[in-house]
Amino acid sequence: MACKLDKPEFPRSGGYDADWILDGNMGPNPLWLAEWLTAELELEPGMRVLDLGCGMALSSVFLAREFDTRVTAADLWTSVHDNWQRVVAAGEAARVTPIQTEAHALPFAQGYFDAVVSIDAYAYFGTDQLYLNYLSRFVRPGGLIGVVTPGLTQPLPNGEVPAHLAEPQANGKVFWESDCVIFHTADWWRELFVACPHVEVLVADTQPDGWRHWLDHERAAEAAGKSPFPSDAEALQEDGGDFIGFVRVIAQRTATTAMNLYDPNLVAKVKAGLL
Repeated sequence: MACKLDKPEFPRSGGYDADWILDGNMGPNPLWLAEWLTAELELEPGMRVLDLGCGMALSSVFLAREFDTRVTAADLWTSVHDNWQRVVAAGEAARVTPIQTEAHALPFAQGYFDAVVSIDAYAYFGTDQLYLNYLSRFVRPGGLIGVVTPGLTQPLPNGEVPAHLAEPQANGKVFWESDCVIFHTADWWRELFVACPHVEVLVADTQPDGWRHWLDHERAAEAAGKSPFPSDAEALQEDGGDFIGFVRVIAQRTATTAMNLYDPNLVAKVKAGLL
């Protein structure tokens, strides 16, 4: 099992206990994805980093420990108390602060963060064309926004889902569920980010052999009996990267700032002449 979580492509991640990673399993290996993201997104010691949609805060611990950053581990679905216990147990209480929040109601000052990262989460809340305008408010000018999300390596033929992704696997699990409508290509994500006037896109690409890394993580979780969901290994194996993989997008914040259209008090502020 452990060898499947020890890959030469991800040397930093290899220093973490495989059981710890699998016990915090909510999807494809978050350390591998964070390591791929930070190969192009440069983090420096002391930076304030928002890990948005951090799950069980494994990526938050990784970012703090590997880059000596101060990480706010934000998630909606995971208990902040449980995440705090994981952070303390990992020895990162001084550098990681968990909070529970919704992505459209972030409780931070404008320009507070040096970087925002989102690992296997952004597509659940960020496909709205207005969202990046909102999120960019919390990053200082010149700061970075980096996303890794499951996606498509190429567009679906005629917009139709291939049979091997739409039909049940031997375990009964169908890979392509209704939520997979958020899977898009790197070009699609680039266009979405380019449409935001408050950032400059630096990178938009697809992970080499992303499907294989996902498959190896699925098999390791199966072997350890630590899969939180029925395995997608069969579908990933059959797909072989034809359609399924991971997309990375990195952008730099410009000096301009968008109005917060998610502010419930927006109308009152406009009427009062505060905006």
